Amino acid sequence: MYNINSGNMAPPGQGLGPAPAYPPQTFPPAYPPVAYPSSLYSPAAEAPIAEPRAPRRHGRRLLGLFRWLLLISVWGGLAVAIVLLWFTWDMPRPSAAIASLRRPSLVLTDQTGRPFTHFGDLSGGSLRLNTVPAYLPEAVVAVEDRRFWEHGGLDLLGMARATVVDLISGRVVQGGSTLTQQVAKTLFLSNARTVRRKAQELLLTLWLTRHFTPSEILEIYLNRVYLGAGAWGMDAAAQTYFGVRAQNLSLWQAAMLAGLPRAPSRFNPLTDLDAATARTKEVLAAMVRAGNITPAQADAAANAIAFPPRAVGADYWFASWAAQQAGPLIPADTDSRLATTFNPALQTIVQADLAALLAGPGAAAGAHQGAVVVMDAATGAVRVLVGGSEAGRSFFNRAVLARRQAGSSFKPFVWLGALMTGMHPDDTILDAPIRIGQWRPTDYEHHFHGTVSLSTALALSLNTASVRLMQRAGGPRAVAAIARRLGVTDPLPDDMTLALGSGGVGLLEMTGAYATFFNGGRRVFPHGITALTAEGHDLVAPPLVAQPVISPALAGEMRQMLGAVVAYGTGTAAAIPGYYVGGKTGTTQESRDAWFIGGVNGRVIGIWIGNDDNTPMAKDVTGGSLPAVLFHQIALAVTQ
Repeated sequence: MYNINSGNMAPPGQGLGPAPAYPPQTFPPAYPPVAYPSSLYSPAAEAPIAEPRAPRRHGRRLLGLFRWLLLISVWGGLAVAIVLLWFTWDMPRPSAAIASLRRPSLVLTDQTGRPFTHFGDLSGGSLRLNTVPAYLPEAVVAVEDRRFWEHGGLDLLGMARATVVDLISGRVVQGGSTLTQQVAKTLFLSNARTVRRKAQELLLTLWLTRHFTPSEILEIYLNRVYLGAGAWGMDAAAQTYFGVRAQNLSLWQAAMLAGLPRAPSRFNPLTDLDAATARTKEVLAAMVRAGNITPAQADAAANAIAFPPRAVGADYWFASWAAQQAGPLIPADTDSRLATTFNPALQTIVQADLAALLAGPGAAAGAHQGAVVVMDAATGAVRVLVGGSEAGRSFFNRAVLARRQAGSSFKPFVWLGALMTGMHPDDTILDAPIRIGQWRPTDYEHHFHGTVSLSTALALSLNTASVRLMQRAGGPRAVAAIARRLGVTDPLPDDMTLALGSGGVGLLEMTGAYATFFNGGRRVFPHGITALTAEGHDLVAPPLVAQPVISPALAGEMRQMLGAVVAYGTGTAAAIPGYYVGGKTGTTQESRDAWFIGGVNGRVIGIWIGNDDNTPMAKDVTGGSLPAVLFHQIALAVTQ
């Protein structure tokens, strides 16, 4: 028998003794485990406490993460490879471009295909830093990339600064390209502003910095940069602009060349000496900030800027204009050929006629400058372009760049507006006093003709009739729109003074607009280039074809009235016996500008006479005097 309290067996013959006393808070010693029959055991009852399986689940997660990282790495690397292949598949071979350091030549041919002039490095040499004045490379670095000797080809600080400035301005106002990047672009790439081209530029920049020292990169820049007027490289530009080799450049000449790459056309000293001078002073100031020269040296150089008078060749005006137009398209690594519309023989005659006029009757009348354009009325092909007197010191092309008040030469657009409302040359208009606000226009002769026909009003260039016709045509905005339709793109005043030609216009555009009156109503696009070829490839689009803008009937009526101007009006000095000649005179206040634009024998001839400083000529100088006389002389050559 067991004592249920002690678990001990009582001796035989004895009863159960008293139970031992345990403290209430303690429990008796644990009993040994009881073995249950296997039929009563359930493994499911113990499953929730199976702890060893947790490490296996964590390992599976790590394995899955590794697999994803591997996939991302493989596909990401493949994507990067594809992007790099897209950026670089047509990149040029840098070593091949570097191997040829000869600058290209640009040969210009006339309308018959015969060469008449050339630009380029036909007589220039390859420059080294130790063969040119130290201030030439110093000027380039100071104005183009002042941290050139510090960064490794990519100026991250400069790029960041330029990005901030551009973001604040909302447009591209500051570039972050280094000289090395400019060399990469000049040698290998186009001027296209695309992400792909920029990426290629960065890759090629890294290639340059790996294969060339900074001094060698700067030498490549000096030999390859485009500096306007068809000149590639500092040596060619020094000869083009100053008639000296790069080794003999003065400080101000070196600074002027260093300032050209930003805008070769705008800062070209042969085009705009004032703009070139201002840019040169900016370069000199940058050199002072860089510590290359002292302020006193900069002031002395700025005061020394001067272009002595030199003769202008008969082909200069046309050749420089055509080269400027083609400049951005000229390849930097091959010789090119520029086919033009130029007529050298006629150019020589016209330039001589202008020089003789200004040296004789022009000088006596206080007229010292002039410009002439001769173009085909049917196509707009420019055959002659004279931008000024060859005796002048300025090479500013007045035929292309100058903007002067048109005077009465603008009136044909007003008369065309009247015809477009349904009027005809024989209809009448009143020439009598008129007042618009405080403005009271009067005629040149200070008397009025009463009621006259539209033909007579244009022939006599009656001002009050022009104002009334503008009102009938719809006002200044309507007439300005007509002028734009024919090719005058300059801003025009939005008031009634436009009827008297108060707007500033260019001779080339005005001559092109007049062509519409002489070709049956088609607008032409004045051009001097027909093709630019390099290694057999044509690099320019063909000239735009003339487009109809007014009806042939309207053009015929305008041609009739312009003929009356020469037959019995203000332009009789332009007449050529046996030939139809039509045109219009123009004179501005105090005879500051005198114009004649007209057509003869399939050509349109535009002439401007005046002074660069806008000083008045003699009171008797009008569009019907010096310009009409010069037109007559040129027309004789055109009709022979």
